[in-house]
Amino acid sequence: MSRRFKSLVTLAAVLALTPARADAAADVAHIFWKDLRPAAQATAENANLPMIAAKLPDHGETLSLSLQDKTIQLAGYALPVDRDGDLVYQFLLVPWTGACSHMPTPPPNQIVLVTPAHPYKMSEAYEPVSVTGVLKPGMEKTQLFILDGVLIVQSGYTVRKAEVANVDSVPDTVTLPVNSPWNFLNKKKN
Repeated sequence: MSRRFKSLVTLAAVLALTPARADAAADVAHIFWKDLRPAAQATAENANLPMIAAKLPDHGETLSLSLQDKTIQLAGYALPVDRDGDLVYQFLLVPWTGACSHMPTPPPNQIVLVTPAHPYKMSEAYEPVSVTGVLKPGMEKTQLFILDGVLIVQSGYTVRKAEVANVDSVPDTVTLPVNSPWNFLNKKKN
């Protein structure tokens, strides 16, 4: 009877937790890069291009507060900031490949500083990933070591204790102009 009682208690605990997990999954807002811009920028001409914010008077420093403290899921490209070998402890999530190191830096409201809940194993920079966690608006400067020196990058958002997963592609990625030497970064791997 003791073993049966333990099994029933375990089953009851699992059933009690299952709705909470389903509710937690339902509370995740699946967002796109345009959602990180305030309404005034989101309605601007060519609003589907994250680079447009850099041309606005505030240079993309105005943040959207509508998602503050909400659990979000956002896909983008991971650029390691703090790593040890293939383990990454912190990275910048950016909307296009080559951003910050090979291409212009996106405006702050298009950069998310991510600290994974567990070190994330990354095989290469600009790996497409999905990040799930609580979004916190707020300007933060990060020192990034790139091939030709040190770059200070300002991000507009942070997600700490994030769950990170590989994805095949980023749904709202910005494709580079046809004549860009970095087009190979946007090609899907086989």
